[in-house]
Amino acid sequence: MAVGRLSAEAGRFAYLAIEQGVRLAQAGRVGALVTAPLNKEALNDAGHHYAGHTEMLAALTGVTGSVMLLAHGNMRVSHVTTHCALEEVPKRVTPARIRLVLDLTQQALRRLGIARPHIAVAALNPHAGEGGLFGRQDIDVVAPTIAQANADGLRVTGPVPGDTVFVKLRAGQFDAVVAMYHDQGHIPVKLLGFHVDPETGTWDALSGVNITLGLPVIRTSVDHGTAFDIAGRGIASARSLVEAIEYAERLAAGTEA
Repeated sequence: MAVGRLSAEAGRFAYLAIEQGVRLAQAGRVGALVTAPLNKEALNDAGHHYAGHTEMLAALTGVTGSVMLLAHGNMRVSHVTTHCALEEVPKRVTPARIRLVLDLTQQALRRLGIARPHIAVAALNPHAGEGGLFGRQDIDVVAPTIAQANADGLRVTGPVPGDTVFVKLRAGQFDAVVAMYHDQGHIPVKLLGFHVDPETGTWDALSGVNITLGLPVIRTSVDHGTAFDIAGRGIASARSLVEAIEYAERLAAGTEA
């Protein structure tokens, strides 16, 4: 197989590696699973039709309610939806899904040593709907779900407008944010995680970890893709992979605070 080229055979081997890793973790032979980047097109060309690692791991472990959490420093962001078209997002923002994300996010934060996590929920619509002018999902769906979560003992704030909630997270006002869709949650984490050389305008390192919540095994991963453009050149940064290993160790060793 050529380095840095799309290959169905590489997609097949990637799937087999993940499958074996899941088996080892489920058998208790390893304490956690740390995955390297996966090319979704190669995976699908090999006949494994998944949108990404998260969906594939859910299928391999028989889980229907997994959640993606990105982490970079104190920027911890979980997602109500990830790999779907934007037009599908409002349909998937349901009380059951929001509550699952809140519960799994709280459990993960407690395993990381935060005794009573404070979680913010990002609004789906601009200005949290502006009193219904820009949509009613935040008013009719999100807010009541948050109220019930607080009544049940969680510590949740929101819905907070998406253009300010991540600034407040970075300032330490919250321990995590629940984002409504892929780019809403990914952009702030990756913007801060990329290290850019101001002289050349290129990035030379990426900090950040992708954690799958809700699985019967611990799984972390890098927060970047396969980078075919630099494959085989010996210039790729291992920083995100090292951080993923460190997070896996912390989660494997941790118990809810």
